[in-house]
Amino acid sequence: MLPVSESLSSLRRNGLLLAAVAMLAASLLAAIDHWARPRLEFNRAEALRAELGELVPPTLHDQPLDQGVAVLRAEALGQGEQKLYRALLKGKVTAVLITAVAADGYNGAIRLLLAVSADQEILGVRVLEHRETPGLGDAIERRKSDWVDGFAGRSLVDPASAGWAVRKDGGQFDQFTAATITPRAVVGAVKRALEYVEQHHQQLFAVESADHEQSR
Repeated sequence: MLPVSESLSSLRRNGLLLAAVAMLAASLLAAIDHWARPRLEFNRAEALRAELGELVPPTLHDQPLDQGVAVLRAEALGQGEQKLYRALLKGKVTAVLITAVAADGYNGAIRLLLAVSADQEILGVRVLEHRETPGLGDAIERRKSDWVDGFAGRSLVDPASAGWAVRKDGGQFDQFTAATITPRAVVGAVKRALEYVEQHHQQLFAVESADHEQSR
């Protein structure tokens, strides 16, 4: 049995060794994060450009869709800052693209992007981020199923208000087998975003606002 003094010395050495290893690991993680963050941001921006381009056809814009981004804060669009992009063709706003958040997904918030034309018809919807269950709720992703395509061509009058729900709730949108909460959350968020566009139509589609935001 080691004397008490030697035991304490051994413990002290082990503690210092563990502290050094922890500091080294923390430094490595910080270095990796510093190196990888720009690439992640670049990839995220490229993915967003691709999503924007999918939702608004080239015939509706003659300027990059990710120019002149504005920040929106509205309860109807969900918690936090949301982004607004405008599609411009010959100086006229032909469509707006807005991010929105469905806070009531099965596994948390679902971040959406929807494009709405000047006549308040949905051009398309995409899911940007989610944590829904693989094989069930993740069918909201465009690469997993075409469910989200069912919003294209819809408006607040097609369907009427009662139709903006999943079929289980008496609406016109399909739910998923064993996963109703996820599509219910997305349908509700899309409807609220459409209502926001209707209520702020003049401001959102104002060319003057778009020119001001692009000049900032």
